[in-house]
Amino acid sequence: MELDETDRDILRILQADARTPFSEIARRIDMSSATVHDRVGRLEDEGVIEGYHASIDPKAVGYGVSALVGLRVEQGREEDALDSLRAIDGVTAIHLTTGEWDVILRVAAADTGRLRELMFERVANMDGFSRSQTMIVLGTDYEEPGPPV
Repeated sequence: MELDETDRDILRILQADARTPFSEIARRIDMSSATVHDRVGRLEDEGVIEGYHASIDPKAVGYGVSALVGLRVEQGREEDALDSLRAIDGVTAIHLTTGEWDVILRVAAADTGRLRELMFERVANMDGFSRSQTMIVLGTDYEEPGPPV
């Protein structure tokens, strides 16, 4: 789907706050609410807009520690290993990567004790992984809510 600058303007506004009313979007980009409604519907139908989500502060819901985990996957065991990772509470993202690590996980835990349990009792005991490295996130200086539009 070809996006024009008006589509990109709408996407930027919704990405910043998905609850922005069509009337407010229309006012900001000097367009009618009906046209904005039609364009958003088209963006949804074409799969450009995949959904609308609440941004939740992990600490407010009991996850005070975040970490990135690099994993080396044993040859030929990729699918089973990935299926096992998806089932672990606390895994918030699974990225297949090139370089030293085959997989990078983002995990959340209540505290370092829970992170230790997650890593040693869940991940380390799984078949299909030969090596790992856990890097605790000390802070996040910058993170975009989605791709640049």
